[in-house]
Amino acid sequence: MKKTFVLVVLFVLPIVAYLFFASGVTNFGKLAQLTKDVHEIDFSDQVQFKDKITVLGFLGSDVEGRKGNAFNLNQKIYKRFYEFGDFQFVMLISKDQESEVEALKTELATLADNDKWNFVYASDEQINSIFKSLKTDIELDAKYSTPYVFIVDKDLTLRGRSNDEDDGTKYGFNSNSVADLNNKMVDDVKIILAEYRLALKKNNPDSAK
Repeated sequence: MKKTFVLVVLFVLPIVAYLFFASGVTNFGKLAQLTKDVHEIDFSDQVQFKDKITVLGFLGSDVEGRKGNAFNLNQKIYKRFYEFGDFQFVMLISKDQESEVEALKTELATLADNDKWNFVYASDEQINSIFKSLKTDIELDAKYSTPYVFIVDKDLTLRGRSNDEDDGTKYGFNSNSVADLNNKMVDDVKIILAEYRLALKKNNPDSAK
């Protein structure tokens, strides 16, 4: 009996503790629904939020200045998850940034398949309308740009953390910070992808994925 108790303490409890703390920051595998009814991209024929898991960013008229953010996202998030079905990156861009976007796309293509990087041109009003519909505590700068990116689910709901240990309500992820991407965003993207895969398996038990 004593030996069994000692084995439980030495081997089982550390595993239970690890699972508890690993899942605790995201409410045991469920990202909070922070804002419903995010505005759809109704000015684009090719790109939509509906039925996609979207990493949404706002480069505005500062594509050149945000290159470093794009590369951070590409290395830490995109390359890790782009092969998942229904996963996409959407960057909203001001209409005067065509040449800067083409240069960025060329550079990204040297690092990974960039097919799921979507650059959508919009007016300042359209960019601001979608950003405001997220209802966050973050602001766009004068160039309609921000280093923060956001996770929008298939039903146009902003997903994140309602009890983050650092931010309280965590609406987005700072792509200036490799630590924020590595320590928080990677986990949250994993969770939302797993959530949809579990739902798919539940609704279609014969599905391979």
